[in-house]
Amino acid sequence: MSRMEDLFGIHVFNDAVMQKRLPRDTYKALHKTIADGRALKPEVANIVANAMKDWAIEKGVTHYTHWFQPMNGVTAEKHDSFLTPRDGGQIILEFSGKELVHGESDASSFPSGGLRATFEARGYTAWDPTSYAFIKDGVLCIPTAFCSYGGEALDAKTPLLRSMEALNKQAVRVLKLFGRNATRVTPTVGPEQEYFLVDKTLYDQRKDLIFCGRTLFGNKPPKGQELDDHYSGAIKPRVKAFMTELDEELWKLGVLAKTEHNEAAPAQHELAPIYAVTTVATDHNQLTMELMKKVALRHGLVCLLHEKPFAGVNGSGKHNNWSMSTNTGYNLLEPGDDPASSAQFLLFLTAVIRAVDLHADLLRVTTATAGNDHRLGACEAPPAIISIFLGDELTAIVDSLLADEEYHSAAKKDLEIGVTVLPKFPQDNTDRNRTSPFAFTGNKFEFRSLGSSASIADTNVVLNTIVADVLMEFADELEQAADFRSALHDLIVRTLRQHYRIIFNGNGYAPEWLVEAARRGLPNFPNTVDALPHLIDEKNIALFRRQNVFTEKELRSRYEITLEYYTKTVNIEAETCLMMAEKQIFPACARFAGDIARAVKNIRACGLEATAETRLLQMVTTRNARLLDAIDTLRDAISASKQSGDALADASYERNVIIPAMTAIRLVADDLETIVGKDYWPFPTYDDLLFNV
Repeated sequence: MSRMEDLFGIHVFNDAVMQKRLPRDTYKALHKTIADGRALKPEVANIVANAMKDWAIEKGVTHYTHWFQPMNGVTAEKHDSFLTPRDGGQIILEFSGKELVHGESDASSFPSGGLRATFEARGYTAWDPTSYAFIKDGVLCIPTAFCSYGGEALDAKTPLLRSMEALNKQAVRVLKLFGRNATRVTPTVGPEQEYFLVDKTLYDQRKDLIFCGRTLFGNKPPKGQELDDHYSGAIKPRVKAFMTELDEELWKLGVLAKTEHNEAAPAQHELAPIYAVTTVATDHNQLTMELMKKVALRHGLVCLLHEKPFAGVNGSGKHNNWSMSTNTGYNLLEPGDDPASSAQFLLFLTAVIRAVDLHADLLRVTTATAGNDHRLGACEAPPAIISIFLGDELTAIVDSLLADEEYHSAAKKDLEIGVTVLPKFPQDNTDRNRTSPFAFTGNKFEFRSLGSSASIADTNVVLNTIVADVLMEFADELEQAADFRSALHDLIVRTLRQHYRIIFNGNGYAPEWLVEAARRGLPNFPNTVDALPHLIDEKNIALFRRQNVFTEKELRSRYEITLEYYTKTVNIEAETCLMMAEKQIFPACARFAGDIARAVKNIRACGLEATAETRLLQMVTTRNARLLDAIDTLRDAISASKQSGDALADASYERNVIIPAMTAIRLVADDLETIVGKDYWPFPTYDDLLFNV
């Protein structure tokens, strides 16, 4: 491996490259455009485009693409060469400012949720200069937004940029009240990515993994994660080789890949980057997921990003570590040495608390997928009920404010670890709560409910928007105050009292929490079909319109798309389940039963009883009959499902009818797996998949 300093960012048209290749006036003009959010002047765009082209060609690039994120959770690209014809059969390599800034893509073949009719094909891509261009697979990739001919957002990037601007506007207003000179506030994110690795030869034998990304069948192996010996354990050589190459590829693209380790479940791992500006972090996480899959294949592995690829062990999440930073280098969620006396920190903390309590439904919606329904609330994933963990010290500060009592800070103490040769080290103010969906972790909030396969864009659109809306309320009130300090104190105390119910530092897995959360009036949407309709509640439509993040039409389109995606996902799983049960599992079990029957016949021909064999035969044939009945039920359920034109009704049918029918097949099939001989079972089992990497 090359020196990390030489490797990092070599495929990125980053600030250092721009400083070197752009004229000083052009470089300054581009930065001013990014800082002020203004359109790029054509003459500046032409110079930037030419420099970008020359840089890319020197690295062997022949094509460019507007790289964007449509509403299907992945990325899209259409490659164009730099080639332009000239007289005499000659060519010249050109890349204009217009081609850099503006592109066109067919918008009819991407999800639009009714924003576009099939015959309305025109869509536009527009360069997002806040994200650096980069080279991937020998192509110059230009991060862009994607919108329709009528200007509606057809992607994840456009609303994200809008939400960041909304947060910036309102946060700067609040900071001015404190006499701060910051002119820009930017949300930052560090998304921790969990994933599984399985052997490709085994993966290729499982149609459920191929079509669905998760196992639809599989009995629990004798050993899972009970011994806690995989988490942060020694990394196997094959996995380490994958991680090493993945790091190198990510570093080349400027992705700040930092931490890697084994996760709790066998074959499960995690990669955590250093935080970045939210748009950049979103782009980088999409690249990370793409590269994980590509690099794994080069090592004879397959990377599984599904939230619950294996039943009975940990699922995979994506921890969204969110904060706000000023252009003066200050983290607005940094408590400082004495958070009790930091009025500015307390106001921003209070804003987040109010935002999460008012809009817990929206945060839950951003985690609602068919895959994540299998994960939330089990095996270290937080529950579906949204609550906030503050930790002991911040909660004590809040309590003292509400009681109108002076807070006496516990003196910072060293943590004694009982080994004299090791130094003492300062103890953190807060513990970590793995059962909390939304936990304060020192100078940021960690939202732990997001699924591993999801784009982080939707969650951060909501976080930025709801906090911006509360900050707008606060600024409106405080700007009119005759006595700022008094009004500030009253606002913080009043708001904390109103939203204290959302603070919960206890065990989110405890059955008692369900009862307590209901008593507090906290919403509980256990699955996607329950959660999604709240996206288009009147209060949420008004919120997004107020902050200029979504029009009502754009919001309703996303509701339709997400419900349709849920329905199609479950339907694919049902068809796959039926195929595997009919064509693989039942024939294998029948063949096993036939061989046992012949053994019974042969033993009896010898004048013996064949008691054990007869008993085994009875066990298998009884279960085979139940399996066939369950297969018939699922087949009938699939046949009866119709696209009614009502997205919620279709999704409800999948949840209420199709999923229970699939579950019934799995229960019998997994039971049969424990009885039928290993040589008969038609595909690799959990003990094969989880322990052969």
